[in-house]
Amino acid sequence: MKNLLGSSIKELEDVALNYGQAAFRGRQIYKWIYNYKNKKKNIDQIEVLPLDFRKKLRDEGFKVSELKLQEKNFANDGTLKLLLATDDNESIECVGIPTEKRLTACLSSQVGCPMDCKFCATGKEGLKRSLKASEILDQILFIENEMNRKVTNIVFMGMGEPLLNIDDMLLSIRSIKDDFQISQRKITVSTVAVPKMINKLSEKSFQILGNCQFTLAISLHASNQKTRETIIPSAKNYDIKKIIEDSKQFVRDTGRRVSFEYLMLSEVNDKLEHANELSNLLKGFQCHVNLIQYNQIDDVEFKRASLKNLQLFQSRLSNNGIAVSLRKSRGLDKNAACGQLRQNARKK
Repeated sequence: MKNLLGSSIKELEDVALNYGQAAFRGRQIYKWIYNYKNKKKNIDQIEVLPLDFRKKLRDEGFKVSELKLQEKNFANDGTLKLLLATDDNESIECVGIPTEKRLTACLSSQVGCPMDCKFCATGKEGLKRSLKASEILDQILFIENEMNRKVTNIVFMGMGEPLLNIDDMLLSIRSIKDDFQISQRKITVSTVAVPKMINKLSEKSFQILGNCQFTLAISLHASNQKTRETIIPSAKNYDIKKIIEDSKQFVRDTGRRVSFEYLMLSEVNDKLEHANELSNLLKGFQCHVNLIQYNQIDDVEFKRASLKNLQLFQSRLSNNGIAVSLRKSRGLDKNAACGQLRQNARKK
């Protein structure tokens, strides 16, 4: 299947020329694809193109979308959660998180996930497959269409492990920058950390993007190896101190600081001794810690840490010289935790 989504102006001009059309027809397709107000998803609906050209494109198997809207939920805080169906009858999730000045798209990079993090609903059914760049990009268009505004920020924090789909993820970032006109500096790639892949990420970023200016966010969620393994079973293959070493190398290679995501779990990692341990692990390093309130899900033993513990933890890190912020959960009333909407749909 030939998906035009993710194609550059030059590539679409070449498509037009290959079918005996003027180059400007390719520019018309480009403008039609990336117009967030355009809710039409079918080649036949590109009304500015001649009928015979549309027919040729359709007959040759060209598409601009492979996803279909399966379910959508708006939370009371305005957060939008979408469940999208793929051509092979799988389901993926994406989220639109609005503020007055921003619309952040939280994107999936895989169908399911192989990492089996114990706090996450996505990993319960394992990995089905990785997403193509066009399927990643289509999530942005669905969010823009449903919310009727441009996405301004991107986070790869949805379903899947982005570093296990590194090529298509980086190809999608290239299109996000060039075609959706979103700066790399407004893109975050979140990973639970896969051995050797942090170094590969910086290397491939320079190959595919020419530079590396997005933010790398590592889901650390613990201050020591033992605790981390209880939360993330795959952590047994990647020692926490080695993760920090590789993160420091990433900073040296790219000049970009690394963020560490820290999900606050009651009686697991939320004590002041953990804050001190985390401080010692990260001291003298260009990084930032995001403390995250936990979105609880069914059939999972973890509980959300109290607001008091969270605030004490944040103060201790700050007093220890660690840059830290608190990220509040969004969409709590609409199954906003990763994998919940998909999991609920499969139960129906």
